[in-house]
Amino acid sequence: MKLYYSTGTCSLSPRIVACEAGLPLDAEKVDIGTHKTETGADYFSINPKGYVPALRLDDGSLLTEGVAMVQYLADRAPQSGLAPAAGTPERYRLQEWLTFISSELHKAFSPWLFSPATPDAAKEMAKKMIGQRFATLDQHLADHKYLLGDKFTAADAYGFTIIGWSPYVGIDLKPYANLRNFMERVAARPKVKEAMRAEGLQAA
Repeated sequence: MKLYYSTGTCSLSPRIVACEAGLPLDAEKVDIGTHKTETGADYFSINPKGYVPALRLDDGSLLTEGVAMVQYLADRAPQSGLAPAAGTPERYRLQEWLTFISSELHKAFSPWLFSPATPDAAKEMAKKMIGQRFATLDQHLADHKYLLGDKFTAADAYGFTIIGWSPYVGIDLKPYANLRNFMERVAARPKVKEAMRAEGLQAA
């Protein structure tokens, strides 16, 4: 499998899941500004959507949405517990959290990260909404070590990645002690550190 990634993007979440699952990945860095890969390929010819991450599977097909990728990778290593078995109530809880992070958090960062011309008023509205969602997470994490309970899952990898953008857009996690503890707990995991080094987010 090959991961197409760019440092500082949501490609970190499938990388974390792969590391936690013990799945080897080839990787090729993408310059999002020029849409060229590090080998000089036109990234649009690989992924017509133009954004990262993208995951080339062993059969040659391509996955292009992070939520699908993290579940696919977790399912490749069921013994890891990164995704509960399909059809179980716990699996729907995983999908519930992945959807929440995708729709309520990930896109809420768009005014800063993906649309630099967004008016300041719209950015402030987005910041207020993110604060409300962080409060929801903080309350949930008051009595949960991870999003699904005591065990780290693909949802935590995705949540950690998106919440980690907060300092870059001026959102302070100090009001959210439980969420801050969660971020520290995830960051301390050896495989998360390995993934962050591979993404260029930590020194080797």
